Amino acid sequence: MSFMTCGPNEAMVVSGCFHRRPLLVPGGRVFYLPGLQTLQKLSLSTMTFQVETSNVYTKKGVQISVTGIAQLKIDGQKEDMLAKACQQFLGKREREIHNIALQTLSGHQRAIMGNLTVEEIYQDRESFNKHVFETASADLASMGMVVISYTIHEIHDSCGYLKALGESRTAEVRRDARMGEAQATMESGIKASSNSFWSDINYSNTAAIQRQKIVAEETKVKEIERHQQIQIQEQEILRKQKELDAKVKQPALAEKYKKEQLAQGAAMMIQNEAEAEATSIRFKGEAEAAAISAKAKAEAEQMRLKAEAWQQYQDAALVDMVLQALPQMVAEVATPLTQSTKGIKLVSCGGDNAHVGASKLTGEVLDIVERLPQVVNNMTGVDLSKALGGKSQHRSHRQKSKEKLGTGDSAD
Repeated sequence: MSFMTCGPNEAMVVSGCFHRRPLLVPGGRVFYLPGLQTLQKLSLSTMTFQVETSNVYTKKGVQISVTGIAQLKIDGQKEDMLAKACQQFLGKREREIHNIALQTLSGHQRAIMGNLTVEEIYQDRESFNKHVFETASADLASMGMVVISYTIHEIHDSCGYLKALGESRTAEVRRDARMGEAQATMESGIKASSNSFWSDINYSNTAAIQRQKIVAEETKVKEIERHQQIQIQEQEILRKQKELDAKVKQPALAEKYKKEQLAQGAAMMIQNEAEAEATSIRFKGEAEAAAISAKAKAEAEQMRLKAEAWQQYQDAALVDMVLQALPQMVAEVATPLTQSTKGIKLVSCGGDNAHVGASKLTGEVLDIVERLPQVVNNMTGVDLSKALGGKSQHRSHRQKSKEKLGTGDSAD
C-alpha cells in the first residue's frame, strides 16, 4: 500500500480495485494499492488565455479584429464538475487542455461578433463581455471548467472604420465645447454691459460677433461631419468592392480558367488523334509506295531481261515469235473462207488445170500464206526463208499448213 498527497491546485483520481467509480480527491491525501489501482493527477490551476479573432465580418459587413483576455480553471469544488473534467482531460497534457479551451472561447467570441455591429462592440464593451462570458460559461461547464473572467483587450480594423468613428465623435465634442464657450462669453458680455446704453450697443455687437462665431463653428463642424461621412462611405464602397470580388469576380475567373483548361485539353486530344491518324496514313502510304516500287522494279527488271534477250538473239527471236504466231494467222485467214462455202456453189473458170470446190479455196489460202514471209520481211526486216533454211524447209512448212487446212475443210 502506498500513500500520496497533492496540493490545493491539484486533484488525485484513484481507479481500479475496490472502487466502482473513480475516487476523486481535490487537494488532500489518499492510500492506494500500486498494481491493483491507478493514481492520476489533474491540475486545478487557473489558465489565462489571449483570445484573438481576426478579420471577422460584423452584422453590417464591416471587418474588424478583437483580442480578449479570459481566465479559466477546472472546478474542483463540485464533484460532478470534477468528474466531467476527468472524463474530458484526464491523461492529457496541459498544452492540449489549454488548446481545447482556447478554441472554444475563440469560437464563441467570433459568433457574438458576427451578431453585433461595430458601434455596439466599440461603444458598449461591457455588454459584449457579458455575452461572451455567459455563452462560453454554459459551454465550458459541460467540460468541468468555469470561466473566472473575460474582458476585451483590443479592437482594431484594417479599413479605417474605427478611426472614422473616433474622428466624428471628437468633432462633436469640440463643437459642443466651442458652442458652450461662445454661449458663456456671450452671457457674461451681456451681464457686463447691461447698465448703460453703450453697454447695450456693446452687448449687441458682442452678441452678433458671438453668433457669427457660433455659426462659423457650426459650419466647421458640419464640414468635418460631411468629411467623416464621405470617408465612411468610401470605406463602405471599398468593402462592397472586396465582397463583390470574393463572391463574383473570383468564382468567374475560376470558371474561366476551368473552361480554358478543358478547351486546351480537348484541343490537345483532337491534335493527338489527328497526328495519330496522319502517322497511320503516312505508314500505310509508305507501305503501298514500297509495294508499288517493288512491283515496278520487278516489271522493269523483267522488261530489261526481255530487252537483253531481244538484243542478244535479234532475228532468231523475231523468227521464233513469227513461227509461234503463224498457225494462228493461217487459222484466222482460213476461217472466213471455210465459213463462206456453206450454201455457195462454185463454178470453174475453165482450163485444164482449173480447180473447183474446196481445192480452189485451199489454193487461195496457201497463196495468202506464201505472201506472209514477204509481209514479215517488210515489217521487221527478217527473211523467213533464209531463217528457215531454204525452200525445203519452206515447203515442209507449207505442207503442214495444207494438212492443217485440209483437216479444217474436212471438219467443215
